[in-house]
Amino acid sequence: MRTALQAWPVRRKLLALVLLPLWAVLPLLGVALLVWGNEALDRLLVAKVRSDLAVADGYFERMLAEVGASTNALAESRVLAEGLARRDDTALVQLLGQLQRRERLDLLVWRDAHGRSPQPGADTLPRLPPPAAGRPRASVERLAPEAQAALPAALRERIPVPLLPTQNAAPTDRRTEDRALMAMAVAEVRAADGRLLGQLQSGVLLNRNLAFIDQLNEVVYPAGSLPWGSQGTATLFLDDVRISTNVRLFGGEAHERAIGTRVSGSVRERVLGQGETWLDRAFVVSDWYVSGYRPLIDHAGQRVGMLYVGFLERPFGWLKYAALAMIGSICFGVMIPAGLLAWRWARGVVAPLERMSATMQRQEGGDSAARVGPVARTDEIGQLAAHFDHLLDTLAGQTQALQRWNAELDAKVAERGRELEAAQAQLLRAEKLAAVGQLTASIAHEVNNPIAVIQGNLDLMRELLGPAAAPVREELALIDSQIERMRLIVTQLLQFARPGEYAGYVEKLDPRRVLDDCLVLVAHLLARQHIRIEREDRATGLAAINRQELQQVLVNLLVNAVQAMPEGGTLTLRTDDWPEGPGVVISVADTGEGLPPDMLTRLFQPFVTRKPDGTGLGLWISRSLVERYGGELRAANVPGPSAELSGGAEFSVWLRSALTED
Repeated sequence: MRTALQAWPVRRKLLALVLLPLWAVLPLLGVALLVWGNEALDRLLVAKVRSDLAVADGYFERMLAEVGASTNALAESRVLAEGLARRDDTALVQLLGQLQRRERLDLLVWRDAHGRSPQPGADTLPRLPPPAAGRPRASVERLAPEAQAALPAALRERIPVPLLPTQNAAPTDRRTEDRALMAMAVAEVRAADGRLLGQLQSGVLLNRNLAFIDQLNEVVYPAGSLPWGSQGTATLFLDDVRISTNVRLFGGEAHERAIGTRVSGSVRERVLGQGETWLDRAFVVSDWYVSGYRPLIDHAGQRVGMLYVGFLERPFGWLKYAALAMIGSICFGVMIPAGLLAWRWARGVVAPLERMSATMQRQEGGDSAARVGPVARTDEIGQLAAHFDHLLDTLAGQTQALQRWNAELDAKVAERGRELEAAQAQLLRAEKLAAVGQLTASIAHEVNNPIAVIQGNLDLMRELLGPAAAPVREELALIDSQIERMRLIVTQLLQFARPGEYAGYVEKLDPRRVLDDCLVLVAHLLARQHIRIEREDRATGLAAINRQELQQVLVNLLVNAVQAMPEGGTLTLRTDDWPEGPGVVISVADTGEGLPPDMLTRLFQPFVTRKPDGTGLGLWISRSLVERYGGELRAANVPGPSAELSGGAEFSVWLRSALTED
C-alpha cells in the first residue's frame, strides 16, 4: 500500500492533500452525527414508550381501583343490607343483578360467612383472599373454563379466542384460548355490630373488552400525540395471546383487530418467563413497533398476562433515512466544487514539476544534456526549476571526476580483496589440514595398528589350530565382534573429525519432509516390533542444516526409541516452532521405561550406553553435529501416571531457522 502511494504523481498527491480533509473529515463527521443521532433517537423512543407504559399502567391500576371501590361501596350500601335482612335468596339474586348492571360490572357474587351463595355457578369461582384492614382487594385473575359458570351466557361467548398463526411466536399445539382474564375485587360485608356477614366478589371481563382498550389507547396516545403519521396501539394479553387490542391484522382501519395473535417468543420469555419489563423494538403481528410490555400479576403472584403499549417504528426510520440523505447531500455538495477548484490549482502548480520529472527521466536514460528550461512561474517552484538546471550543470562536471576516481578506487579494492581472500583461504586450509592430520595420525597409530595386529593374530590362530579351535569357536567369534566394534568407533571418530567427507552443504529443510524420509529408513524396525506412529506437525519454519547429517541424527534417535520398546508401543513425532526465536523443534518420544536419573546427567558423553553391543558414541556425535549449526539436542523423561513410573523418554532437536531475509 505504501509503495503504491509513493508511485502516485505529484498532481494526484496534491489533490489528495487538499481533498483528504473534505473526503475523510466530512464523511466521518456525517457518520458520527448519524450514529449519534440514531442512538439519541432510539433512546428518546425508549423513553417515550417507557412513559407511555407508565401512563397505561396507571390507567389499568385505576380501573382495578374503581372495580374495588364499586365493590366496597356495594358492600357498605344500605340496599344490600336490607336485601340480606329479608333472607330471600330469589330476591337477593335479583338485587345483585340490578346492582351489577348499575355499577357496570360483569360479575357480582355474594357469599355468606360460610362460603355459600344462592347464585348458580358461584362456587366455581376462585376464592380470593380476604381484604386487609377491611379495604377491598382488586387484582387481575385468570379463569379456567370450569370457573366461568357464574358469568352470563353473553359474556361467556366473548371468552373463546381462536389462535391465529403469528410470525416469531413460540410454538404451541393449542388452537383456542378458552380461559378468561378478569379484573376482580372482593369486599367484606359486616353487620352494624361488626359481625362478618359474608363477601361480595365482583369482576370485569377483559376478553374482547374493546371499549376499555380503546379508552386506554386514547388516554396514552391522544390524537396528534405521535408525529410523522405513527400510530399508537394498546393490548391486553392472556398469557401470550391478544384478547383485547386495537392492533389491526393488516394495519388498516377497515380490517379486523388482531385478537387471537400471539406475542413474539423473545418478548414472552423476557416478560412472562423472567418477569421483566420490555422496553425496546418488537415485531407486532406484521410490523415493527417501539414497544413496552409489563407482566400482569394475580393475587397469588403468578404472571397471568401482559399489558402492552407501543407505536409504529417505520415513520421514525424514515426520519433516520432523511437525516442520512441530508448529510450525504451536504457532503457531496461541498466536496464536488472543492474537488474541481483543487484540480485547477494543482494543474498550475504541477506543470513545472512534471517538466522537472521528465528532465530527470531523460537524464536517467543517458541524455546528460537534458534541462528544464525557462519556466513562466516566478514563485518558489520557478526558482526550484532554475536551481535544478544549475545543479545538473554542476553534477555533470563532477560526475566525470567521480567516475575517474571511482575507477581507480575499484582497482585498488579489487586487488586488496584478492590478496585477503587468498590469505584467508590459505590460513583455513592450513588449520583444517593440521587438525585432520593430527586426529588421523593419532587414530591410525593408537587404534588401527593394534586392531590390525589383533585381527591378524586371530586369523593366524584359526589357521594353525584348525579343527582344534572348535572348543573356543564362540570365544573367537566374540573377539571378532569386539574388533568390529572397535573399527566402528574409529570410523565414527573419523566421521566427526572430517565432516566434510561425510556431508554436503547446508540446506533449508522442512522438518516434516525429513521425518518422512527417516521413517522410510526405519520402517522395517517399526513393523517388526509393532510400533504405532503418532504425528503432530505444527512447525511453520525451516531448519538450517545439512540433510544427511540431520537424517543421521534423527535415524539414531528413532533407532534408540525402537530399541527402548522391545514389546511394542507408541512412537510420537512432533514438530514445533522454536518458542524463543526463529527456529524449529523436532521431538522423538517413546513409551519405554525412560532414562534413569544418573544416565540423564551423562547421556551425551562419549562411550556412555546401556546397550551391551552399543558404542556409546551415537548421541555424542549427534549432539556435536547439531551444535555445529547453532542448535541443541535435549533429553528428558515423559511424565508417567505416577511419580515412580515414567511415560518414556523424549529427545528434542532444536535447530535455528533459515527463514530470514537475505
